Amino acid sequence: MNIALFLSGGIGTRIGTDIPKQYIEVDGRPVFFYCMETLFRNDRIDGIQFVADSSWQDFIARWQHALPHGLWKQKLRGFSFPGATRQLSICNGLEDIRKYAADSDYVLIHDAARPMLSDELIARCLDAALEHDGAMPVLPMKDTVYCSQDGRTVGELLDRSTIYAGQAPEVFRLGKYYDANQRLFPDRIRKINGSTEPAVIAGMDVVMLPGDEGNFKITTMADLERFCELIEGKDYLNK
Repeated sequence: MNIALFLSGGIGTRIGTDIPKQYIEVDGRPVFFYCMETLFRNDRIDGIQFVADSSWQDFIARWQHALPHGLWKQKLRGFSFPGATRQLSICNGLEDIRKYAADSDYVLIHDAARPMLSDELIARCLDAALEHDGAMPVLPMKDTVYCSQDGRTVGELLDRSTIYAGQAPEVFRLGKYYDANQRLFPDRIRKINGSTEPAVIAGMDVVMLPGDEGNFKITTMADLERFCELIEGKDYLNK
């Protein structure tokens, strides 16, 4: 069984809007809906667990009417509450998923702020994880990369051929990934910066696969404007 853990609990402070970025409407639909719809329609996703603040859960549920009939009831497994950090939100979701899924099942973690998720990328991530403990899409670093200890002066030039930018969705074997996170409690878990980090610390076998340039994360207003431009005038739901 493949369960999507859909993260929609962030507050998006860097974008400077009154509401979290994933709930901003673009072309008549909130940002989160674009990738949510992809997950619900995807035949390889058996269930979806949301992480969202209680104040937004009813808002999310109202968009079930825009999905094909019956998909919401068929695939929705429930809502989990956000944690103090992104990784703690993931842990809350994992706790709830383990109530109905087996340790041998897979969890696919995706952010509501990455609306351009494709079926092709979902398939490649799930396929890659079958022979490993996990899989994550990455992009090679294009720019010259420097390290600075003080944020003002250049310390050293890094070898960009060994550096990759992580994307989502990340897929993990549920039981092993849950255990990897639990080992970091109570303190170290709060310092985790990426979903794959607990798996790496635990020595899990996580394979990288080519990411998707179009699967960008909306973090700044420029990102939001880029997304608006991409879908303007397009029948995105029939892609």
